[in-house]
Amino acid sequence: MKAITSYLIATYIIVLSICNVGIASAQQSTKKKTTAAQKAKLKKSQRGALIGVGAGAVIGGIIGKNNKNTAIGAIIGATVGGAAGAIIGNHMDKQAEKLSKDLGNTARVERVGEGVKLTFDNALLFDFGSSQLRSQTQESLRNMAQTLKTDGQTNLLVEGHTDSVGSTEFNRALSEKRARAVSDFLISEGVPASRFKIVGQGESNPIASNNTETGRQQNRRVEMALYASEEMKKAAQNGAISLK
Repeated sequence: MKAITSYLIATYIIVLSICNVGIASAQQSTKKKTTAAQKAKLKKSQRGALIGVGAGAVIGGIIGKNNKNTAIGAIIGATVGGAAGAIIGNHMDKQAEKLSKDLGNTARVERVGEGVKLTFDNALLFDFGSSQLRSQTQESLRNMAQTLKTDGQTNLLVEGHTDSVGSTEFNRALSEKRARAVSDFLISEGVPASRFKIVGQGESNPIASNNTETGRQQNRRVEMALYASEEMKKAAQNGAISLK
């Protein structure tokens, strides 16, 4: 299953790359006719539109189904594509900028497809073996909550991850507690609980080797996916929201 999913993700990226090549060619051919503003590189939201409803939604749906409990799977699985995807992507561009300012060095903010992925280093959020948020990071999360409250059309998947030290059962429980601690704090700051899904991945989804301390530190993390709700998808498809 992992091999199939990796192939689909690779296919998704290739489609994006082909679109980017086409964009580059089109821009070159009309270079003399365009203004300086038009020459600027297209944002992720605009590139996403060129994927089209078919390729983006079908590939995204399959990947999302196979990875429904991962941040990347949640984002790609919510792919709409086409003009609606461009509208959603434009919205996510703005949200990513705001969240980057809110969180500073507390998290890495990345634009992925039609969503936003955030990765928190557990060392900044929690003491070793603890699921209680450190007071030093609460202000950043409080700022994040303010941004999320102004954006009621998105959903959030919060997932915790650990290294392989300790038993599988302990790590899964700890990862879920940490994911829940982050979501509970945001909820306490006014973000509706209905927008959250909590997953404890434990040690099952490492991003680095657990054979070194550096790798284990990278694996101890909380990831968050911000993606369009069904209401937002419908609004984008029906023209209730637009590119502005």
